[in-house]
Amino acid sequence: MNLSVAEAALPAAEPVMRRPSLAGRTRAGLAEALAEIGVPEKERRMRVGQLWNWIYHYGVRDFQEMTTIGKGLRAQLAEHFTLDLPEVTAEQVSTDGTRKWLLRMAPTGPRDRGAEIECVYIPEVDRGTLCVSSQVGCTLTCTFCHTGTQRLVRNLTTEEIVTQLMVARDRLGDFPNRSAPEGAFVPNDGGRFISNIVFMGMGEPLYNFDGVRDAIGVISDDQGLSLGRRRITVSTSGVVPQIGPLGGEMGTMLAISLHAVRDELRNELVPLNKKYPIKDLLEACRNYPGLSNAKRITFEYVMLKGVNDSDAEARELVRLLKGIPAKINLIPFNPWPGTRYECSDWERIERFSEIVFKAGYASPVRTPRGRDILAACGQLKSETEKLSARARLMLEQDEAEAATVAH
Repeated sequence: MNLSVAEAALPAAEPVMRRPSLAGRTRAGLAEALAEIGVPEKERRMRVGQLWNWIYHYGVRDFQEMTTIGKGLRAQLAEHFTLDLPEVTAEQVSTDGTRKWLLRMAPTGPRDRGAEIECVYIPEVDRGTLCVSSQVGCTLTCTFCHTGTQRLVRNLTTEEIVTQLMVARDRLGDFPNRSAPEGAFVPNDGGRFISNIVFMGMGEPLYNFDGVRDAIGVISDDQGLSLGRRRITVSTSGVVPQIGPLGGEMGTMLAISLHAVRDELRNELVPLNKKYPIKDLLEACRNYPGLSNAKRITFEYVMLKGVNDSDAEARELVRLLKGIPAKINLIPFNPWPGTRYECSDWERIERFSEIVFKAGYASPVRTPRGRDILAACGQLKSETEKLSARARLMLEQDEAEAATVAH
């Protein structure tokens, strides 16, 4: 479903400050909520456990469904809090089954209409992967990435990261006793729709370290959403000082957006490289906690025609990664309006992959998914952003005209 300019241009109603939601909160956050409504300290741990089970395992949206909690406390909770999730303002389904949701977060203040972000569900034969965002916009300016052309608004909170998974499970019928929507991908092994999460959406996760860390704690808790940390991958463009802490505190899989084998080119493609050059980045990778053949680092390499796809660059890539347990994920470039780059020819991609593979590295070519709905790698929050910009311009013009008439 696409938003039209006319729809986007309609002035939004003044936001109404709502009761805060408990969805997405950590255990400590739930305990604080219980303290606010006077639940005795000696009861809180038990009550947190009950809430956790209902919110994260069963995905309930009404306190009255929490039958293991007394009616009095349920009424108190409903009076002061909600279980609301971010609003799905648009859903698009690709011809390949990929689903993209535009989510509006709850307002954070009286003048805030709610930040918008996107997340993407990618169904495959052996897994279902959810690509989540960690920031509103992006702090980086990678020249091949459409998301990187949009300014950073703010970091997402822990709750806003966790609830992306909750929205996806809700929409897919992936909570117990929920029905899947028509046309949804159904795992053939009876497992859950979403088996893996990748922090590869909008933003640089390691520039929102605390929010991402705490969200992973909620997502991986085995009494709730229960996604193992080996099924969670955090992708970074190379925030070197935070790579070690990522492995030490989160223990997730690591992906590096590399895309070039020379600092001169990487400075252009990934400007963060000027601060943390390839040598420093790879040294941090060699020291990543828990690194082994069973816990390899994924190096992402977007294939840009005539830019980074030569045989010589494939051989240099192999040389650079020597001694690092790794796989190299080759990504056909996903074009977007206004870009100066083109995707490498398929024969060139295959030749590049062959060189890497013969050197002993797995080098899968990522199948482009969701291109028709701008849900592929590097395309998130693009068309929506442009529509919002048009709407803001039209609204500003209307306000200016109204002010002129008033005077």
